[in-house]
Amino acid sequence: MTDASPHMEGAPLIAPSSTDHPLHDTVIEACRTVFDPEIPVNIFDLGLVYTIEINDQSEVRVIMTLTAPGCPVAGEMPGWVAEAVEALPGVKHVDVELTWEPPWGMDMMSDEARLELGFM
Repeated sequence: MTDASPHMEGAPLIAPSSTDHPLHDTVIEACRTVFDPEIPVNIFDLGLVYTIEINDQSEVRVIMTLTAPGCPVAGEMPGWVAEAVEALPGVKHVDVELTWEPPWGMDMMSDEARLELGFM
């Protein structure tokens, strides 16, 4: 029996991002300016940003998680992300939503993050 799922094996079930929106790459770069204070890698390459939705009015919704529910900056990091994205030219509004599903795992890190942290 084969898996008919469109998701890659091991990939979390997360909503698709608005990759075709002109602001998408700039929003990613803004997310890359936010770092987890305990890990010297930005939150995007850590795999903490699950979804970036951008509508026709250039309103951005970021769905993200943290490395652990008890993360000391849990209350602050969504605000840091909102500040970074709101500063972008053309962005009308930013909503950052924290989720714990699926839970973050080290397998969600980019190769660059793994290399930076000595896991490769």
